[in-house]
Amino acid sequence: MARRSEHSQEQIKEMVLVAAETIVVEDGFNALTVRKIAMEIGYTVGSIYMVFANMNDLATHVKARTLDELAKQLSDYVPASSVEHHILALAETYLNFAALHFNRWRMIFDVQSEEPPPEWYQQKIEQLFAIVEVLFKQLTPGSSAEQNRLAARTLWSGVHGICILSLTAKPQGSDVASSKQSVDLLVNTFIQGWKAAPLQANAIPPGK
Repeated sequence: MARRSEHSQEQIKEMVLVAAETIVVEDGFNALTVRKIAMEIGYTVGSIYMVFANMNDLATHVKARTLDELAKQLSDYVPASSVEHHILALAETYLNFAALHFNRWRMIFDVQSEEPPPEWYQQKIEQLFAIVEVLFKQLTPGSSAEQNRLAARTLWSGVHGICILSLTAKPQGSDVASSKQSVDLLVNTFIQGWKAAPLQANAIPPGK
């Protein structure tokens, strides 16, 4: 058993998060326990609670790392030849990420506490949506920020729904290929409708 003095609190925190991610990847988020993490890193449960307030706090940080990785993949994408293709590519990137990191991705949406997420975590979610909102601003320059916000969230809710329905079981290559067809159809149809009905889109009341 390692002594607590061998690592700083920041090092222990990183060790805990890496071990937690490994457990989630290998066994799913329901298998994640503080005791199992402690055994993996050779520290006591009490040592973990010195760097995390509780299990919900720990899980939130694990999910935040997944959000950061997803945001980086979406942000690093080289813009396509058109805004439409760029939005489509981001949707496919989201699908591929969900399939490749299924257990970590599913954990993001696992509600482990009735407490609202902390502000810093909510900001990470907002940053993800902002990546798509910027593209809708380019797609329909006359739309307001609230309309772009609604469009991005509406479309991404649909993309996320496809991922949930098609990848709930252990994802196979054929499932991902079929899901891609559904995602492409949804994105293309949504964009065509959004562009073809600017008056209806602009008539959306703020805050709705």
